[in-house]
Formats: sequence, structure tokens, C-alpha cells
Amino acid sequence: MRFSGRTVIVTGAASGIGAAATALFAREGATVYASDIDVEGGTALAAATEGDVRFAECDVCEPAAIKALMDRAAEETGGIDTLFNNAGAGGARESIDEIEPEGWDRTMDLLLRSVAMGIRYAAPHMKGRPSTKTGGASIVNVSSVAAVGPGYSPTAYAIAKAGVLHLTKCAATDLAQHGIRVNAVQPGFINTNIFTASLEIPDAVKDQAKAMIAQMSSNAQPVARGGQPDDIANAVAFLASEEAGFMTGASMIVDGGITLGPRHSWDPEEAGAFEALTALEEQVKAAAQQTT
Repeated sequence: MRFSGRTVIVTGAASGIGAAATALFAREGATVYASDIDVEGGTALAAATEGDVRFAECDVCEPAAIKALMDRAAEETGGIDTLFNNAGAGGARESIDEIEPEGWDRTMDLLLRSVAMGIRYAAPHMKGRPSTKTGGASIVNVSSVAAVGPGYSPTAYAIAKAGVLHLTKCAATDLAQHGIRVNAVQPGFINTNIFTASLEIPDAVKDQAKAMIAQMSSNAQPVARGGQPDDIANAVAFLASEEAGFMTGASMIVDGGITLGPRHSWDPEEAGAFEALTALEEQVKAAAQQTT
């Protein structure tokens, strides 16, 4: 019961990582404000989840809605101990030479500005909380492996998630004087609907796409299985807990090893440049011996 008596806010809570984190925090004793624009899904989550889960409708693209969420939680419980800035979607998919300003701004508002404003409006309610004395007051932001380099996501998404990493560091320095820790988690390919939710396709097709992504990721990383929401929720709970009380401004990559390097670096059946060079050296040596 690491979070007994604490108030936790989870954005984007109605499904995927947010739902898994909500269930974990509630199971370990927290009062959880599960926020989302999906009223039906959020209400069902609150009703079905063991523990004290309170659904709050919130569009994180609207700063006023974020403030109202934080104010409500603080008014009802006396303050905020943990904020999990999780809400997000795939954003605009166009490349940099095709994206329109509206798509760029919409992606940044959802994935980056919402995190900044979540911190902005939660922090005043986190100052002076009893948990700050033991390093327990904390903010956890969702970044992504897309922040470490191209090739993992659409361009605008990657840029926004890289911004979240730097925001995490800057916020950690701003809030250190108040005993509030700020960290980030960087998921790899997790079996959620983040890249299919906004597509106008039947649910059956979305499910098929999710299965394809899970299969692809399990073949593309050292850990040979698709990532699950609980994998990220467990990391988030650790970062939010007193067990991580000596961590701030840090990021935790939870990606099945996909960012470790090209496939040949971890798959013995895949020959890489080093192996090819070694084989070539052996051939050269053999040819030299034959000529002598």
C-alpha cells in the first residue's frame, strides 16, 4: 500500500497505460482522479476498478480544464501527492515537408503543452504536503523512445516527446525547492490504441492493427514479447513512490530493449557490419596465405 492516503491524478485514464496506472494506484491505497475526454470509458473504469477512483472529464488541450481538475482534487482531498501526465495520441502523421501548422500546433498542445500546464496547475497543490518530507510528492510525465531519435513515430510526435524530456529536467529544478520530484517514463511499443484511436476505421480493424504492432515489436526488440500497459504502470508507480525518493529530473526507458541498437547487436542470427568485417578480414588472411 505505497500510496495509502495519497491523492493521485492520472490523465488519459480511460484506456491503455492510464487505465493500468489508475488500477495500480487505487489498488495500493490512493484516491485516484481518473481524467479523460472519454466520459463513457472513464465512468466505466471508475465503476469497475477496486478502490477509490473518481472520474473527472478533462480535455488536456484546454488549460482551464486542467486547472479545474487540479483544483477539484485539492479541494476534495486537501492537496495532490502525485500527478501522472499520461494523456496523448499519435498526433499529426505528416512528415516535416508536408505537415500543416494546425496539425503541428494540435500535436504540441496535446503532447507537450498539456504536460507543462498539468505541472503548472498541480504544483501549487503539492507544496507542503506531508509526503514531501520523504520525497513522496512527485510528477511523472510520459515521454517516449521516439524522443531518442527518428524512426519510432511520426515527426511531430517525436519532437513533442523530446520536449517532454527537457521539460521534465527543467521542472525538476524549478520544483526542487518545494520537495517535489519530477521524472519521466519512456515507453517503447506498448499494446494500446494510441496510434489507431484517431483513425476512422472499424474497431475490428483497429484490433487487427494493434495485434500487428504487438507482433512487429516483439520481433524488433531483445525482449521477445509485446509491451503491455502494466509494464509502464509498474515503472510509473515506482517513480511516484518513496522507493524512487532519490530520483528527480530522470527518465526511465521501458522499451523491451528496442533502443539498444540494430538487430545484429543482440540477435546472433543476424549478421551485422562488425561480423561482416571480421569475415572479410579472415578472407583476406586466407588469400594472403595462399599467395605466399
